[in-house]
Amino acid sequence: MGLEPQGEELRRAVKWISEQRSENSTLDPIRLIESACLKFDLSPRDEEFLLRFIKEAKDRKPTADA
Repeated sequence: MGLEPQGEELRRAVKWISEQRSENSTLDPIRLIESACLKFDLSPRDEEFLLRFIKEAKDRKPTADA
């Protein structure tokens, strides 16, 4: 079961982070989250959500070893 963002600004931040990562997969996810928090005026709770979101996305990503 995936994480579901609550609130319009948080949904926009998730979309923005996903777009940024699809354009450039080498971007540091932590810096993206920091930028999104500033860009979308997110709370510390929202930042925690984004950290979990990135971790889940990373955990779902298939590895070359599999």
